[in-house]
Amino acid sequence: MAITNDRLEPPQRLVRTLSADPAADEAARRWLMDLPDIAREWLTRWELTPERVQCPGGRTSMVVLVRQADGTPAALKLSPPGGTTAAEHTALAHWDGRSAVRPLRVDAEGGALLLERLHADVSLRSLAEQKAQLEAAATLQRLWVAPPAEGHPLPTVTDHSAALAEGLRAWRELPWAADARELLDEAVGLRDGLTADAPAEPPVLLHGEFHQGNVLAADRVPWLAIAPRPLVGERAYDLAWLVRDRLDTLLAAPGAAAAARRRVTKLADSLEVDADRLRGWTVFRATAAGMRELSLGARGQGELLLEFADLL
Repeated sequence: MAITNDRLEPPQRLVRTLSADPAADEAARRWLMDLPDIAREWLTRWELTPERVQCPGGRTSMVVLVRQADGTPAALKLSPPGGTTAAEHTALAHWDGRSAVRPLRVDAEGGALLLERLHADVSLRSLAEQKAQLEAAATLQRLWVAPPAEGHPLPTVTDHSAALAEGLRAWRELPWAADARELLDEAVGLRDGLTADAPAEPPVLLHGEFHQGNVLAADRVPWLAIAPRPLVGERAYDLAWLVRDRLDTLLAAPGAAAAARRRVTKLADSLEVDADRLRGWTVFRATAAGMRELSLGARGQGELLLEFADLL
């Protein structure tokens, strides 16, 4: 049966994000407009048969569930050219299937990545919270390996967080950020202190966007991580997103501040990470993410993240 372009339309989450993102350039917007045709080109080039577009999908890429020429299931991930495909493939190839999805083919320049098929609709968030956190922590610990050899396209935590801190300084001056200025100053100060006093431990390869939703059920092992935004640096940075997982539930419960701090302590102890550094990176990352959400018009999520950062 012929596959029409309307079956390859980008998910609305991707459309909303790129349409609202002031940092998205004309090339990214043109890529979004041409995405159905781009998808068809890669399907033809790699001899893939599409089944469906994964929804709701991500905010910066489109995933098409496909079959390879021999019938093997796979997932075709398409991102804007010049984006994150090269770095993602570098990390996934380095892990080589150990606790992460295995890459099958890549064209980094074209933003195309073919991955082994996982159970896309079943993440760790399908488990009870305590079990999910245990599985997530174990998965993350296995991903923390020595980084690839020199010449890789992966930024350091110091460089990446410097760009985020610069964004916070710029947002601080905007009228709509007036109520958050004290928190922004704290977050930037924490980041500056953390990078100035780096831990003695050797830097490791970090996932960069690790949370329960980015760990999916698989067939060859129970759980595999997906969608890295890899960095090289200290483990506490990577663990911060687990502290804020299931944020709406955490903040809705009585004693949210105490519960959040206990989560920091428990995760830090279980993975032998300094609790103060984990708290600092969690405040910084939650503040940066919250301000970005506000800048994109996602007021509810942005305010939730800033509230969480302020609790810590």
